Amino acid sequence: MAARARSLQLRNLTRATVIADHVATADTFWTRFVGLMGREVLPPGEALWLPGVNNIHMFFMRFPIDACFVGPPAEDGSRAVVAVREQLPAWRGIVWYVRGARGVFELPAGTLAEAATRPGDRLLLTTPDTPHG
Repeated sequence: MAARARSLQLRNLTRATVIADHVATADTFWTRFVGLMGREVLPPGEALWLPGVNNIHMFFMRFPIDACFVGPPAEDGSRAVVAVREQLPAWRGIVWYVRGARGVFELPAGTLAEAATRPGDRLLLTTPDTPHG
């Protein structure tokens, strides 16, 4: 992944589940532009975090993905899910503008359904050893 690699987890606080064990961050113009383009697959348990983004496209993508758009961070760092887009098709999927979105997590297709993640859920990006209550 061209994005900066960190040992981050994406947790759904509302459902007390881990959505992704390995989250990379695309926080520069170039890493956001490249995103997942050129990759052959996004393995289960992985995700790409694009902070500050409220739209995405699937041009040059070889596989479908789920996209989880989140709002601004709360005091505890968690973010409310404002929209989910599941099974976005490779090459032709576009999500124009998501009102209230301040970032998006791109995940393997089927992840959001499996995790039962829906608008209103609270997500938190943490290191794997961060305690939660």
